[in-house]
Amino acid sequence: MAPDHWYDVNGVWTGSATILEDGELIMLYTGSTNESVQVQNLAYPANSSDPLLVDWVKYSGNPVLVPPPGIGPTDFRDPTTAWRTPEGKWRITIGSMINKTGISLVYDTDDFKKYKLLDELLHAVPGTGMWECVDFYPVSKTKMRGLDTSEDGPDVKHVVKTSLDDDKNDYYTIGSYDSHSGTWKPDDPIIDVGIGLRYDYGTFYASKTFYDPDKYRRILWGWIMERDSQDADVKKGWASVQAIPRTILFDTKTRSNILQWPVEEVESLRNDERGFDKVEAKPGSVVPLDVDPSSELDIVAEFEIDKDSLERTNGKDESYNCSMSGGAAQRGALGPFGLLVLSDKDQTEQTPVYFYVFKDHEGDFKTFFCADQSRSSEAPDVDKAIYGSSVTVTKDEKLSMRILVDHSIVESFAQGGRTCITSRIYPTKAVYENSRIFLFNNATDAKITASLKIWQMNQNHYSYARILSVPLFAYLLPILLFLVVVSN
Repeated sequence: MAPDHWYDVNGVWTGSATILEDGELIMLYTGSTNESVQVQNLAYPANSSDPLLVDWVKYSGNPVLVPPPGIGPTDFRDPTTAWRTPEGKWRITIGSMINKTGISLVYDTDDFKKYKLLDELLHAVPGTGMWECVDFYPVSKTKMRGLDTSEDGPDVKHVVKTSLDDDKNDYYTIGSYDSHSGTWKPDDPIIDVGIGLRYDYGTFYASKTFYDPDKYRRILWGWIMERDSQDADVKKGWASVQAIPRTILFDTKTRSNILQWPVEEVESLRNDERGFDKVEAKPGSVVPLDVDPSSELDIVAEFEIDKDSLERTNGKDESYNCSMSGGAAQRGALGPFGLLVLSDKDQTEQTPVYFYVFKDHEGDFKTFFCADQSRSSEAPDVDKAIYGSSVTVTKDEKLSMRILVDHSIVESFAQGGRTCITSRIYPTKAVYENSRIFLFNNATDAKITASLKIWQMNQNHYSYARILSVPLFAYLLPILLFLVVVSN
C-alpha cells in the first residue's frame, strides 16, 4: 500500500490483518498524516481470491482511530491482529507511552470502523518508553501446538510482546489475561515486558506472529536490521531482510518462557549431510570439521563436558555477561566452547557461537549462550558486538545448539530455542568457497565432546526462500517496515 492519502502520506507503517468469521480479511495499519500524526486506518483486499493479496482498497472513512486524549500525536501505532471477547466483539491493542511508561491501549469494535477505548490498559511498564509492534497471543500449557489468537481457557497462557523504540529490541513475558476487563498480568514481574526476556539477543526487531490453521502452529517473523553504514547500504542497493520464520511453543519444562524454532520447511532445503560422532576437543584446542566449503549450512550440535572437570571445578562468586565479556577469547574452567562459523581457513575472520559454563559458590552450574562478532569481519564501520544471554539447561538435557548460516546471517538457537541470537555480519574473507567451520574449546580445564550433523543447504532453493522472506518494502527506510500478520 502506497502512502497516497492525507492520512498516510508520511508513511504506511506497521499493521495487522484479521480473518473474520465469514472468511473475509481486513487490515488495520498505522498511517502518518500530512501533519505527522499517527492514526489507524482500515483496508480491504481488492480481490480476496488472490492468494498473494497484492492489491488493497483503503476505507473511504479513514482514519478509523486517532490518538486519544493524553496520548502524544507520534505515540500511537502498530495495531495487533484482533481477537474475540466473551461478548462476541473484536478486540485490538495498540502501543503507546505516557511520559516514559510504555503502555498498550485496548479497543473493542463490532465492525472495525467504530471503536470503544477500554478504561483499563492491557499492560504498562514504567521506564520502558514507547511500545512499538505490540503482539498479544495465547500459548497452550498442555499441547505442543499453536493456538488461534482468540483461544482462551484454563490451559492457556498469554504472551505480551513489545518492540522497545529506545533500544530496538523485542521483549516478551508470559502471563494471565482477564478477558472481561481486557487486562493482563505477568507471571513474574521481575521479568516484566521490556525488562526481562527477549525473543532474540542479537539483531532482531519489529516482529509479529500469526496463527497457521493448516498446521496448527504460531509463526513468528522478525526483521534483521543492517549493522553497517548507510553509505554501504546505498552502494549495495538494498538493506535489511526478514529472519527465517519460527514456530512458537510454551516451554513445558521451565514453564516461564517460550521456545522458538525454525519452521519445518527449512529442513526440506538440506543436502549432503555430514555426521560427526563424539569429537573430542581438549582445553585450548581448535578442531577443523571436514565439511565442503560453504557459507550456507544447517548445523545441529550436542556437547558434553567431561564429568571429572565438572566435579573438580570449584564454585565461586563469578559473574558473566556475554556482551560485557571478552567474547570467545575470555577463558574459564568450563568454557567457552562451541563452533566457529563463517571462518576463513586461517581463522582471521570467524564468528564463534558458544556456551560458557561456570559453577557458582552454591555448587550450581550457570550456562550462557553467546555469539561473538568481534572478529567476524575485517571491514570497517560494521557492528562487531558480542551478543547473548543465560540459558536454562534442565537436568535431563545435554547442551545443544542449532545454527543456520546464510552468507552474512547467522541465526543460533540454544536448548531447543530457549535462547536465540541473530547475527548480521559482513565477512570479507570467509565467503563462498573460502568459508570454513571449526569446533573449538577455549576452556582452561575441561575436555568437551561434540556430536554434530551438518547439512549443506540447497543454494538455489535456499536463496529463493530468502528472497521470499524479504518484504517488498525492505528497500524503504526501516521506519517504513510494514509487517502483515494474518490470524483467524
